[in-house]
Amino acid sequence: MAAALTDDQIAIVKATVPVLKEYGNTITDVFYKNLINENPSLNNVFSKTSQDTLRQPRALAGAVLAYATYIDDLGKLAAAVERIAHKHVSLQVSPEQYDVVGKYLIQAIGQVLGDAATPPIVDAWTAAYGALAGVFIGREGQMYKANEADGWSGWRKFRIARKVAETDAITSFYLAPTAGPALPRFFPGQYVSLQVPVPALGYLQSRQYSLSEAPRDAGEYYRISVKKDEGDEPGVPGIISNILHANYSEGDEVELSHPQGEFFVDPGDATKEGVPAVLISVGVGATPLLAILGSLVPQEGTAKKPVARPVSWIHASRSSAAQPFTGEVNTIKAGNANVSTHVFLRTITSDNQHGVDYHSGDTRLDLGRLDKESDLHLDDKRTEYFVCGPEAFMIDLRRLLVDFGVDKSRVHLELFATGDVPDE
Repeated sequence: MAAALTDDQIAIVKATVPVLKEYGNTITDVFYKNLINENPSLNNVFSKTSQDTLRQPRALAGAVLAYATYIDDLGKLAAAVERIAHKHVSLQVSPEQYDVVGKYLIQAIGQVLGDAATPPIVDAWTAAYGALAGVFIGREGQMYKANEADGWSGWRKFRIARKVAETDAITSFYLAPTAGPALPRFFPGQYVSLQVPVPALGYLQSRQYSLSEAPRDAGEYYRISVKKDEGDEPGVPGIISNILHANYSEGDEVELSHPQGEFFVDPGDATKEGVPAVLISVGVGATPLLAILGSLVPQEGTAKKPVARPVSWIHASRSSAAQPFTGEVNTIKAGNANVSTHVFLRTITSDNQHGVDYHSGDTRLDLGRLDKESDLHLDDKRTEYFVCGPEAFMIDLRRLLVDFGVDKSRVHLELFATGDVPDE
């Protein structure tokens, strides 16, 4: 266990905040370049897409800055630490890798700052990194131990049992283990990391995909629903998503790690009896929320009934052709009086039936078109909101909910990207 930081070391780290604001991105760029060039096996761990788009180094720069800012009040970083720890465990990050990362991070600080990186600054940051690494190693160790109790350690081989097109761009993969015990239950909203070799790169790559079907007692398969990814940056398409669509068929094998993630609902939590759950998504952001929706109603294959909660499903898509899971959602609504739905379509056609395929047409998702009580449950100060979609959409939507009087702590966001959602 790393030694506690001294008051002097904490003061020195906090004093470097202005420097990190100016040079943080440069430091993390140098860090990743040196780390991967001299340790090419880490290409199997880091996302090439996140490196190419600079999301990975920018995310690290932001995390280092946040740590320096709140090093004397780490409770403010608890949620971020939990989110990152889940991601690390899904990628099978080991304690030994923290030593390697620490070495290259401190080297990068010295390389970029030059003479300004005085021995006291280097010593303080070495101690600070060691303390933070200890926090992550401890929390991740707890998660690995829990996963091992489920009979799951490391990467596990799965076979694609079914491959089903949900839309022209979204395909569901039903993944069954090739050997070993039955699959453990997971909390709806969580994800798995999927790993495959990428011949064009010469190494493995992994990505996180939400489990898109509610957990069942049998544990025979997991379902993920994957969108073809043109990429957030021009010329940088999603590698794994597109490979899965184009090159992987029923019978092919992939590897998964144990389900992880802090964005979830516990359907059996008795303290949530009667608490409304509002599920808001755009496009493929529906995937984790569909698992949550399915878990909040009685379902075949699950003996234990969920705690009774009102549920609102609010979704937006470009068109009905691009809208995933319409049949599943409508079936759940038809069979459960506690579920309401409201679908926004930007483009409607003569084939679209109002009240079935959509409720608001020719528009993006607009909270102003929703009933404040029956759709958003703003009259109940316990209501929880689960939101998944593009980052800017989620930030704007959270801001609107806060303006409506919702406490920010009741708005839960899931980001499909490296880094974190700004706390705005």
